[in-house]
Amino acid sequence: MHPVLVYTASRIGLFVVTLGVLYLLGLQNPLLLFVVSFLISGVASYVLLSKQRDAVSARISDKVDRPKPQDD
Repeated sequence: MHPVLVYTASRIGLFVVTLGVLYLLGLQNPLLLFVVSFLISGVASYVLLSKQRDAVSARISDKVDRPKPQDD
C-alpha cells in the first residue's frame, strides 16, 4: 500500500482513539477534548509511527531526486 496513505490513516486512527479514550475518561468540553487529543496523538505518533514516517520521507525523496525527462 502507498506509504503516505498508511501514515495518514494511522495518524487519523490514533487521533480518533485518543479522542475516544479522553471522552470516556470524562473530558466533555468539545474544544478542550479536540485540543488535548490533537496534542497527545501528535506526541504518540512521533514515537509510534517513526517507521511509517521514514517510509513516507523515502518515497518523497525518491520522487524529488528523480531526474526530469528532457523535451527536445
